[in-house]
Amino acid sequence: MSETEAETEAEMNEVRRAVPNVAVDGEEDLAANRAFYGALGFEEVMDLGWVMTMASPTHPTAQINFVEQGGPAPTVPDMSVEVSDVDAAYAAMLAAGADIVRDLRDEQWGVRRFFVRDPQGKIVNVLGHAPVAGADTGRGGA
Repeated sequence: MSETEAETEAEMNEVRRAVPNVAVDGEEDLAANRAFYGALGFEEVMDLGWVMTMASPTHPTAQINFVEQGGPAPTVPDMSVEVSDVDAAYAAMLAAGADIVRDLRDEQWGVRRFFVRDPQGKIVNVLGHAPVAGADTGRGGA
C-alpha cells in the first residue's frame, strides 16, 4: 500500500474520541482523582479496577482515563483514540511505517486495540469497541 493509499484509508476511518490517559499508582490515586474531577463536573462512567473513566454528563466524549500502573498492558499509553475501524487504522499505521508498540488484539473487556508510538514518542492506544446492542459507545473504555 502506498503512502497515499494509507492516507486515503485513514481519512475514511472516523475518529470517535481522543482521551488523555493519566497514570496512577493505585486505588488511593483513583479515589483522589474521582473526587477532584468530580468537583469539576465529571462523573465516573467506567471502573474496571485498573482503569477508571470520568466523563462530562452533558458532553460524554469529553473524558479522562486514569490507568493504574501494572494493568494488563506493559505500559500506560499517553492517550487513547477510538476509531470506527481499528483494523483499518492498524493497516494504515503499518503501511506508514509507524512504530507498533503492542500488536492488534482483542481484549476481554470488549475492545480491539493496538499501541503505536507517535512522532514525539508518545504511546497512543488506538481502539474500537465491539458493537453492543443499545449501548452508548461514546462513554467509557480504554
